[in-house]
Amino acid sequence: MDTRLFYACLLSCLWCFSQKDETSKRFTVDANPFYGSIILHNTDISHLINEHPAGVILGFNKKNFGSEEWHQEYNYPDTGISFIYQGMKNKTLGDNYSLYLHYNFYFFKRNMQFRIGQGLAYNTNPYDKNDNFRNNAYGSHIMSTTFFMLNYHKEQILKGLGFKAGISIIHYSNANVKAPNTSTNTFAFNAGLVYDFNGNEEIVYIKKQKKEKIKEPIRANLVFRTGINESDVVNSGQFPFYIFSAYADKRLSRKSGLQLGADLFFSNFLKELISFQATSFPESNVDPDTDYKRVGMFLGYELYISKLSAIAQLGYYVYYPFDFEGRVYNRIGLKYYFGKKIHGAMTLKSHGAKAEAVEFGFGIRL
Repeated sequence: MDTRLFYACLLSCLWCFSQKDETSKRFTVDANPFYGSIILHNTDISHLINEHPAGVILGFNKKNFGSEEWHQEYNYPDTGISFIYQGMKNKTLGDNYSLYLHYNFYFFKRNMQFRIGQGLAYNTNPYDKNDNFRNNAYGSHIMSTTFFMLNYHKEQILKGLGFKAGISIIHYSNANVKAPNTSTNTFAFNAGLVYDFNGNEEIVYIKKQKKEKIKEPIRANLVFRTGINESDVVNSGQFPFYIFSAYADKRLSRKSGLQLGADLFFSNFLKELISFQATSFPESNVDPDTDYKRVGMFLGYELYISKLSAIAQLGYYVYYPFDFEGRVYNRIGLKYYFGKKIHGAMTLKSHGAKAEAVEFGFGIRL
């Protein structure tokens, strides 16, 4: 995996956190110890679940008061950076240190906070065929990670100090960049403190008159995605993949849009997997000349947040000569718009909960 490319894509998202602010800057920090359990999403990791992991979630948050139109549209969310230390309480799994970019969204008169973060994790003890062959959850030191927090959140209870408590879900996976990659999901309870550096100052939210609804015709889009991945056969090798996509989108509102399109997959790891199964498992009746290409049709949804947007797509292979994880696939991820027509993207393609690849993409909206 080229981690420099991964970091560059993540850092590009920082631009959406660095927009011009017409109000005074205001920041908070929070610390949230947690204690939880690894969810048994796959029986292959049952031997790794014997203790309750614990750790701490640290957050640095920038308040937004309405200097940008999207602030008001989403009830003035925070943007920020999180750090998570998670002790897995298992020598085989090691420990995880993670850094994220996050959003905090507020509900119920800002008493409930939902945080979503995406970033990178470092694992101290990944799989090694000689020294740590039992760790089939983490195949590499560097992994992608996502976390969610849903908290009761009350700021400025006493001189800028506040309290929060709730639940968290933390996911670690390298998305089959390198096998093995069974991954883990931790469900945890957390409670902690939040401190506002400007706790004595009054909060004033800017309310602007909403603009007219967006009216756009259906647009065509062309996207190219690439990256590297490996099959579930350990040490079978990492290979590049190339995906060409074409789809139509319809902007429904300032927040939402729908997509309908097709993907053409050139997944080179399947070439190796087809050859491996044909020669090593003749009883599987796999023809070594089986085509490794796939074609899928998908329906998608896009959620627009300033220049950043989140996408979710559900697809079905209409051309599927080799059976790999089933005909249904899904894709989730982030897009960043460099103007009205050009965008970059980082997405995760999977089959249900089984990841296939992290995709780095470049697209144009015609």
